Amino acid sequence: MARVTMDEARGLVAAALQAAGANAAMAQATARALVLAEAQGLASHGLSRVPQYSTHLRNGRVNGAAVPGVAKSKGAAAIVDAQEGLAFAACELAVKEAVARAREFGIAIVGVTNSHHCGVVIDHLRAAAEAGMVGLGFANSPSAMPAAGGKHPIFGTNPIAAIFPRRGDAVPLMIDLSLSEVARGKLMVAAKDGKAIPAGWALDAQGNPTTDPKAGLAGSMLPIGAVSSPKGAMLALVVELLVTALIGANFGFEASSFFVDEGNRPRIGQTFIVIDPGALAGREGFLDRVEVLVREMLVDDGVRLPGARREALLVTAQSEGLELGDAVIKSLQGR
Repeated sequence: MARVTMDEARGLVAAALQAAGANAAMAQATARALVLAEAQGLASHGLSRVPQYSTHLRNGRVNGAAVPGVAKSKGAAAIVDAQEGLAFAACELAVKEAVARAREFGIAIVGVTNSHHCGVVIDHLRAAAEAGMVGLGFANSPSAMPAAGGKHPIFGTNPIAAIFPRRGDAVPLMIDLSLSEVARGKLMVAAKDGKAIPAGWALDAQGNPTTDPKAGLAGSMLPIGAVSSPKGAMLALVVELLVTALIGANFGFEASSFFVDEGNRPRIGQTFIVIDPGALAGREGFLDRVEVLVREMLVDDGVRLPGARREALLVTAQSEGLELGDAVIKSLQGR
């Protein structure tokens, strides 16, 4: 085990990605995002992704020379082309564009096309909250879930995120969730441990309910609430259309899995919507009403504001650094 600062961790990640073929800007943007995820306790979207991204770079599933840019623009709307590179620099640009356009128009929508795995969606929206704006984010991923009533995977786990700034130094309200009943990683852990999974988590390759995690990994994940309702699948459909048909990106079923070394360039999409409260109720009115709601939520002792735990872990990591296992360090160093 070794304790490293967040800056040191970013340096290790960026160096590993550049060695695999990423340009400097792509490597640095990705390092910022992965280290931020790690610092918030989100290991599945943190440094564990470096070997996967590196393999995709080396195998041509990612264009390491990509430089994202605005490909289409009309008033409050724009599309950023990720050029089949890693997603993070493109998402940074998209949110920056959305914030600037929201300042002018009151609201903006910017999509990212020809993209890759975008990590923790809510983290892309931090820049919107820092600008005093509300942010919404959506993304698709390679197919993992069936349509309502279906058997074969069509949609990704299709995360939804929303950020709402608060007054002063208060941590924004940060909501971030994927639309599968559980994360795919839970099936991986259960398969590794030889344990069964609860009914309602997954289907096997024939579309039958299963409690065998290996069969679930070979089949499909179930959307949230799928046992009793089609609502989760309907939400996944909404996200899929917002980030593909509207933006010009691939559907989840057209993209090879992130968890295989070989395959196509996924060319999936992300969509960001940024809203200036000053264009509606007014900034001060908005902030006042948010605090009224927060106070009411906290009347009950068991309520934890969304994003609070992640932010507390981040503050600790910023002061104390990250503790990395020997295997993680070796993977970053290519050993």
